[in-house]
Amino acid sequence: MKSLELRKKYIEFFKKKKHKEIKNSSLVPENDPTVLFTTAGMHPLVPFLLGQKHPSGERLVNIQRCLRTGDIEGVGDDSHLTFFHMLGNWSLGDYWKEDAIKFTYEFFTKELGLDKDRLAISVFKGDKEVPKDEESYKTWSDLGIPKNRIAYLNKKENFWGPAGKTGPCGPDTEMFYYVGKKVPRKFDVKDSEWVEIGNDVFIEYNKDDKGKYKDLKQKNVDFGGGYERLYYILEGKKNVYECSLFLPIVKKIEELSKGKDEKALRKVADHLRASVFLLMDGIVPANIDQGYVLRRLIRTSIRYGRILGINNNFCKEIGKVVIDINKKDYPLLKEKKNLILEELDKEETKFKQTLEKGLRRFEKFSKDKKLNGKETFLLFQSFGFPIEMTLELAKEKKVKVDVKGYEKELKRHQELSRTATKGKFGSGLADTSVQTTKLHTACHLLHSALQKVLGEKVEQRGSNINAERLRFDFSFDRRLEDSELKKIEDLINKKINEGIDVVVEELSVKEAKEKGAEGAFEHKYGEKVFVYFVGDFSKEICSGPHVKNTKELGKFKIIQQKSVGSGVRRIKAVLE
Repeated sequence: MKSLELRKKYIEFFKKKKHKEIKNSSLVPENDPTVLFTTAGMHPLVPFLLGQKHPSGERLVNIQRCLRTGDIEGVGDDSHLTFFHMLGNWSLGDYWKEDAIKFTYEFFTKELGLDKDRLAISVFKGDKEVPKDEESYKTWSDLGIPKNRIAYLNKKENFWGPAGKTGPCGPDTEMFYYVGKKVPRKFDVKDSEWVEIGNDVFIEYNKDDKGKYKDLKQKNVDFGGGYERLYYILEGKKNVYECSLFLPIVKKIEELSKGKDEKALRKVADHLRASVFLLMDGIVPANIDQGYVLRRLIRTSIRYGRILGINNNFCKEIGKVVIDINKKDYPLLKEKKNLILEELDKEETKFKQTLEKGLRRFEKFSKDKKLNGKETFLLFQSFGFPIEMTLELAKEKKVKVDVKGYEKELKRHQELSRTATKGKFGSGLADTSVQTTKLHTACHLLHSALQKVLGEKVEQRGSNINAERLRFDFSFDRRLEDSELKKIEDLINKKINEGIDVVVEELSVKEAKEKGAEGAFEHKYGEKVFVYFVGDFSKEICSGPHVKNTKELGKFKIIQQKSVGSGVRRIKAVLE
């Protein structure tokens, strides 16, 4: 089978199994305060995994773009990527383990034509808290997978969640494909020639605050499959960088390079591919949050480009190739091409002005093979070196870095996002408290108030909510006057005091548009959407959660406004 057919084959196969296709969401989660990025296909489905009815039903399928920085150091091997696509299909309280496993097996072996003799499986072996997953083991065995290629593994390897200390969780069963020449008689998960290609997660328990695992009323199946990994396997390549998704990028880098360094070449290819998609989704380089991660990816690419002997600005040249490869699946790349290339070039020019000086300062600081906290912070503040880049340089030069000292210095200055710095990403089911629900509704009121005070041109660029505050990013090209902030605050509090009911309707996208609903995120959904109405004041497509009446909110107060990029402002607010 041609790898180019993979996307279509996957969606069509699960449509035949009565699944409805849902849209590919942005890399920036709309309503999830626990993560900076969409790191798995399940993130946009959080409310529905928790029991809310999905407009498209109980069986869903899509191919979701994802970004993870957790294993960014591992990028450069044969299969790990920062930005990737995840094949996803879900059962929301419908079919269970046997059907899920049979669907997966049929897709891999019959639709894709993968050799069943090269498949191996892992299942959860159980412990004193949760029993062994014998049903999964039996199903795989009945399908013909021999016992020496089914491994029982522990909770660390074959159990998902909960996101925090409590919440939904369950065992999973993972599928591996042997990419070496001669298949070993026995499956060994430590053998890198066994590449993980898919994972069925069975969300069947709720872990309570006493550490007890109780059966969930709605049991869900969440399948995740590696699109790029399957792509290079289907093309018979040795690694992901040799397949047609990456080869034109690699060839362009080689064309621009004066030297050879496989790790550097792969890092540049991966990081700039990820950067293009982040820019497509509205992220711009910054010193906090998603923008910080984007800046880190671009700047690390530039440093590796230097190792390859590329002296001229090259990021936009690679960006052009990435756009060309992916524009058919993502027309938005074509629409935003000029903006994406301009941002890449602008960031590269900005960083190159200080890169040489910064590298010389690094050499000076690290003569005794040590970097203290102040020196490390200076590299960040004065020369734009993300801490991760300094750590990579230090590792190459065998220099020790006082990371704790750096963090102390950082606290004395502008606070970098803890999440972005350490790469700690939750899994998206961590916080559905009463306070976050209130702040979520307040976000809708803020969006509408901004448009009424500043004009209809204001568009949402992102939001983040935790139990303490809401953060709302929007398109606007200047600092707001104090009088404008007061107008916005007063208007929201007026609507809160009016005690307006918050009503939800399930509508088609067309009906939602006809009723004037804000549709910034309508591409995330299928034929049916939920629209939340706060009287005539606010109408938005959203998946929730929300309060029943605005009087539940209390008093709305703006605590900060700032710029987070070219033409993008951020407001932070609380409810008192």
